[in-house]
Amino acid sequence: MESLPVDLSHPAVQDYLALVRLQVLTPLSLLINIAALVVCTVLTTPTITEVVRNHPTSISPHPPTITIYVFVIFLGQLGYCLLLVLASKSETKHTLTKAVGVSLVLANWVMAFWAIAWIFQWFLVATIFQGVLLLLLFYSNLVLLVYHPPTSARPMDTALIHAPLRFFLALPLAILFPYSLFVTLGLSFDPTPPGSPRKYSAWHAWSGFAVVMSSNLFALVIIVLRRDLVWCVAATWLCVSIWLDMPKPAPVYITVITFTAIHPLAFFLSHVYDFFYGRRRRGGVALPPGDDALHREETERLRNGTLREVDEEAVWGGR
Repeated sequence: MESLPVDLSHPAVQDYLALVRLQVLTPLSLLINIAALVVCTVLTTPTITEVVRNHPTSISPHPPTITIYVFVIFLGQLGYCLLLVLASKSETKHTLTKAVGVSLVLANWVMAFWAIAWIFQWFLVATIFQGVLLLLLFYSNLVLLVYHPPTSARPMDTALIHAPLRFFLALPLAILFPYSLFVTLGLSFDPTPPGSPRKYSAWHAWSGFAVVMSSNLFALVIIVLRRDLVWCVAATWLCVSIWLDMPKPAPVYITVITFTAIHPLAFFLSHVYDFFYGRRRRGGVALPPGDDALHREETERLRNGTLREVDEEAVWGGR
């Protein structure tokens, strides 16, 4: 058999093959994830929601709110898959293959496996899957932020790569992993009408407070420092999902209600601060190239005129 007339070791060929693999594997993993979650939410007994209702904790989310959140994640991933096919800029292709790569593919598979483990009530296995999911998404977002930061020059990359990955990361970080860990460690209680435990200590209220406080402080730092709209929406949405699932112990309820207001306010104030003080710190308004050259010429002419030697006899008159 004759060898292929293509050098497979060439970097350009390897990048092309990596992109083709992602064009096949990413939509497939997304379909598997959607199918697993739909089946485990609608067709199985018990469903994901029923298991959540049977194991309430102080940080249990409101299932319909989380369902809508996951639906938005799937919409974002559909846009990501579309970008995989239609991408034409080399920078975009490099971001897709080098920054995200197979991490999103593996994340979708892990999410599907988590749904299966959850309905079988293998809580330790489900928690491990959530930990792996969190690591995969954290790695992808970190590589995107460090090596391929969002830029206004490529708005589609920001909307269809950065935003879906950050929105996906917020879910296991703030809700799914801590909740699975609570259930695994026995920090849940038996549901009793109207839903609150018979003893206040069964809430494990301060453990829940530590989780919601730390996750929301982390989100707040990102919102303030990066003026990140995606994190603002995601963090606020997840806070709402916690306080909608009533009842809740006071430390948790007050915290999530407070951060529901703080996150949008911090996002707005960070933009106001950048508008009024950021430009001054960066040196004011930049002139267009032509105007900047004229400004430099005028400055140089005035400087030369100011520093020219003065003929004293011409000024005071000759003798």
